Amino acid sequence: MLEVSRLNAAYGRAHVLFDLQLQVRAGEVSVLLGRNGAGKSTTLKAIMGLLRPQAGEILFDGRRIDRLQPYQIARLGLGYVPEDRRIFTDLTVTQNLEVGRQSPREGVPRWTPGRLFELFPNLGRMQDRLGGRMSGGEQQMLTIARTLMGNPRAILLDEPSEGLAPVIVEQMVRTIRELKTEGLTVLLCEQNLHFARQVADRAYVIEKGHVRRSGTLEEIQEEYQQV
Repeated sequence: MLEVSRLNAAYGRAHVLFDLQLQVRAGEVSVLLGRNGAGKSTTLKAIMGLLRPQAGEILFDGRRIDRLQPYQIARLGLGYVPEDRRIFTDLTVTQNLEVGRQSPREGVPRWTPGRLFELFPNLGRMQDRLGGRMSGGEQQMLTIARTLMGNPRAILLDEPSEGLAPVIVEQMVRTIRELKTEGLTVLLCEQNLHFARQVADRAYVIEKGHVRRSGTLEEIQEEYQQV
């Protein structure tokens, strides 16, 4: 579904990613593990077109996307959930969801507000609440739900458990598992090995912009703890 080959990226003169390579298979959950500053979020931004790669190739569903604009990549069916959420604080939950609406895609789960309120019961109980009056965990759920309204083939999740209360983290675990059950492909960034172990099929350990190790969570656990 998603293949990144020899990806290099920089912020000005600061080289951040070095010949990064990874593959995400259709219907699987893969995780980028690494400390702050390792290059995880930069990888997602480069895939989504928010940062233009210096070199390398990115294929999504067999199509090269590393020279496309973010809106073009989104229209192909790749969703992105940023770490800072970026909801519309002056819009209600329902209005935020409508902003993300795209047409259904063949062979992809079709998401409606009703289905999303089943997936996120908390949101269903606050459909008319303004985004600015929600907790951080509720905003995180809303951001994921809004992305799903685009009926994506795959989604990129940046630090979905960061700063959330334990009970919300457990809800996030259940959500990602449900998305996998629906057949959605997921690539997420995470520092929390316990969280990653509960949701991911495959992991890539990133250190200083390099993929240091890849494999199952059991295979890379010791390696990650040494990074």
